[in-house]
Parts: sequence; structure tokens; C-alpha cells
Amino acid sequence: QVQLVESGGGSVQAGGSLRLSCTASEYTFSRYCMAWFRQAPGKEREGVAVIYPGGGRADYFDSVKGRFTISQDNAKNTLYLQMNSLKPEDTAMYYCAADSRGGCYYTPLKSAIYNIWGQGTQVTVSS
Repeated sequence: QVQLVESGGGSVQAGGSLRLSCTASEYTFSRYCMAWFRQAPGKEREGVAVIYPGGGRADYFDSVKGRFTISQDNAKNTLYLQMNSLKPEDTAMYYCAADSRGGCYYTPLKSAIYNIWGQGTQVTVSS
């Protein structure tokens, strides 16, 4: 079973930037959709961004388009989320996830599709 480990979270002021990383225990990027989700206290987990196998295409949640960028480094087995122009409403626990079953092509930002999850990294944005 692939294991995912996130890092890079922290506290930042509004307008600032953070880069999250997710390192996989084995190479998954040519086979699996990889995604970032987030969950704020009292709210449902929501999809932020997904990158499809091969890395040539990505989709984003509307509220982060133009601010967040998902990418991958195949040599390092690492997925990234570059977050710019952060807002207080971006505050949440951020999770890395992988879909090994192919459902991401139909509902790419639905959490139930993803069957492999990291432990999460906290992002806090202050105003």
C-alpha cells in the first residue's frame, strides 16, 4: 500500500504564500490521480486541486483558481501545492490523496473517490 506524507504547512498572513509537499512511498504519478483536499473545522472535506496521471493536466476548485498550482516531481515521488495570495478562508487541514481505482476521471474533486490518504498538514492564514 502506498503511503503519503505531507509537509510544509504553517502560519502565514493574508496575501502570503506556502508550498505544501506530499511524498509518496513509491512511484504513483504515472498511474494514479493525485489530489489535494482541505478540511476546516466544522466543514466538509473539499477538493482543492487534482493532477492526472502523467502530470499533463490539472483541475482546480473554483475558489483557488489562479492562486494555487498543483505539480509533481517524478524523480522525488513528490506532489506539491503552491499556494499564493492566501486568504483567511484558506485556513484548514490540507490532505494529499491518491486514487488508484480510476474514479477521478468522473468526479475528480470528490473525496470518496480517493482511497489513499496522508495524515494532513495544517495551514493557518491570519488577517
